Amino acid sequence: MRRDVFQALADPTRREIINLIAHQTLTPNGVADSFDVSRQAISKHIKILTECGLIVINQKGRERFCYIQPDKLEEVSEWLDGFRKIWEQRFDRLDHLLHKMKSTTKTKPK
Repeated sequence: MRRDVFQALADPTRREIINLIAHQTLTPNGVADSFDVSRQAISKHIKILTECGLIVINQKGRERFCYIQPDKLEEVSEWLDGFRKIWEQRFDRLDHLLHKMKSTTKTKPK
């Protein structure tokens, strides 16, 4: 089953796994050592992240290593850009209003 990136990112544990792997390459056991849940639970999280393409697991000798796939996060970034632009426009309008109110207050006699 191919999973959705947003579904994978909905879980805080999976977001933390992505954060860990983004900073260093780890084995699945290395990832599991960073959490207070079972290795089986972490394995399921890693499987979901792999199915949606956020991480890749490569075999090197007897070890398996998890690598981040940052290109897949681009989908999320593009989706968020629309909201970012909306909020930047709103903050710009608020800044303009506050400056206008501030200058109006300065010109009023006491």
